[in-house]
Amino acid sequence: MRMRQSISQFETAFEQETYLERRRREQLRRRAANRSRARKINRVEQEGKVRFSVLAVCLTVTVVVVVVAMFEALAFLMA
Repeated sequence: MRMRQSISQFETAFEQETYLERRRREQLRRRAANRSRARKINRVEQEGKVRFSVLAVCLTVTVVVVVVAMFEALAFLMA
């Protein structure tokens, strides 16, 4: 009787440990997926900021070059 009870307790404890371990692994997997998703979102946002900055600089340089060229052409035509 005592042996069966001991084996039964062992099996119950083993099942509980297995359940807890499985749950812990699933939580770790979920956390890793969330961290990966957050890193990807941050990377995309950072790339977007860099691309916007490059676009703004290119537009500004284009405006400056066009304005200077127009005034040079106007000065050339007036002279």
